[in-house]
Amino acid sequence: MPHYDYCCTSCGYQEEVFQKISEEPLKICPSCRQNNFQRQPGGGVGLHFKGTGFYITDYPSSSTSDQSCPCGKNSSCSSEPKN
Repeated sequence: MPHYDYCCTSCGYQEEVFQKISEEPLKICPSCRQNNFQRQPGGGVGLHFKGTGFYITDYPSSSTSDQSCPCGKNSSCSSEPKN
């Protein structure tokens, strides 16, 4: 879910808010209750990687000793090279 930075032009209160893209921007400041709470430029969608080892677990080993077949697969592959 996207996060947006908001700032109140009356009291200077700042907050990062997670909300759906389809939701209307907030207008009322939670600190001073004035109608001057404005979404700041930037922010929006953030990419968060959770967990460990994305690169290690998502990509196979590129060891050349396992790739004796012309198709790039291991030696147990039975495909013939195409000319």
